[in-house]
Amino acid sequence: MKTTFSGWRYLWRSQDIRSKLIVTFVILVIYRIAANVPAPGVDHTILAAFRSSSSGQGGFLGFLDLLSGGTVSNFSLLSMGVYPYITAQIILQLLIPIIPSLQKRIQEDPREGKRWQEKWTYYLAVPMAALSAIGQINIFNSLAIQAVGQPVLPFGLTDPDTALSSWTVLIAMTAGTMFAIWLGELISEYGIRGQGLSLVIFAGIVARMPANLASLLADESTRWIMLVFTIVIIIATVLAIVYVQQGRRNVPVMYPGRRVGNRMSMPVRGTLPLMVNLSGMIPLIFASAILQFPAIIASYFTQSENQGVASFFLGIQNFFGATGTSNWGYWLIYFFMVVVFTFFYTAVLFDQQNYGDNLKKVGANVPGVHTGESTQKYLSTVQRRITLVGAVFLGVVAIMPFLLGLLLNLFGLSSASAQTGIFLISSSGLLIVVGVVRDTFQNIDAELKLHGYQDSLLVR
Repeated sequence: MKTTFSGWRYLWRSQDIRSKLIVTFVILVIYRIAANVPAPGVDHTILAAFRSSSSGQGGFLGFLDLLSGGTVSNFSLLSMGVYPYITAQIILQLLIPIIPSLQKRIQEDPREGKRWQEKWTYYLAVPMAALSAIGQINIFNSLAIQAVGQPVLPFGLTDPDTALSSWTVLIAMTAGTMFAIWLGELISEYGIRGQGLSLVIFAGIVARMPANLASLLADESTRWIMLVFTIVIIIATVLAIVYVQQGRRNVPVMYPGRRVGNRMSMPVRGTLPLMVNLSGMIPLIFASAILQFPAIIASYFTQSENQGVASFFLGIQNFFGATGTSNWGYWLIYFFMVVVFTFFYTAVLFDQQNYGDNLKKVGANVPGVHTGESTQKYLSTVQRRITLVGAVFLGVVAIMPFLLGLLLNLFGLSSASAQTGIFLISSSGLLIVVGVVRDTFQNIDAELKLHGYQDSLLVR
């Protein structure tokens, strides 16, 4: 094992790689500039008062803030980031194995099927962006009314007094989301290949670090204790994320020998690596999206003239919107849903790989297991067992803010600044950042080798 970073000196030596890095950096700068453009019609005085109140820290807003780099709390045109596109992508991936005609279409022509899937992901992202914008505005206004007594943005698509401004902000926010998606696709095409949307999310998450660090250091009595505590927690969490994300179960596979002239070579023993966490961060996003639907739906009824109905739906919105340590029911549901979706999404991805038939086609087999369907069942059983570790890990990562909040309360460090800045970026954000950095290094390493530079950037 050795680590070599001698490949760094080649990054600027290759014109192609240098151009891709510059394009990626420029597009990310454009994205961060556009992320600060406010949505039309927002009352920034009320918004500032709302943000300063504790009522403004909701689960829905907090999660979207994670994916958008703080643009939600600023009510930017890019408030939703690329989140609707990711949601649309997940929905299509889940529909393909459920609908036989779609599955058949993908299997018959994978390349054309991928193009079809990408096209419909874009189509589905538009209504998802519009619905997310409506829900976000309604929740913002509802929480702002509770906190400061006024909405941050008068909104009513059918009200003659607010229809024009409401449709304007809805179209503008939807267009902002599609602009962010387009920037991500430009990075994938002209910058670091395949990393566009991930780098857009990464840039947004990292952009939150200075503000969170300032919040962490705001309390003079606890700043140094909290800084040391935060560094220790971040290092431990990153090490755990890397260890689990890199975890593999190597299943032995026997490949048939090849005929060379009149001789037949011996069978070759290889391995099939199965990932502990095949689903990545998708279960966190999907579970959060599902948990936010009750809050979005409730936001349409919180202003009902019937006080009983309004109070009922306001309670639902507050339950699914609050992320404090007192709302342990929300965190238990979140943990359970992350674990369930990890198993579900892993099963979907694993079945699409179809290892049983693919190994049978090349004449390979797992020792002691019949080829074909039996091999697929055996590998599925192994994958489910190792997924248990990955699922529990993702669940713990998801509720880490809650666990750390309890720990801070136990040691009497429950100030607002400590609670806000403890992670600098959230535990889910760390999972995303570590994954994006790892994938980016792998892509750059592959580009270097493609251009003839054999020294690697990665650990060997």
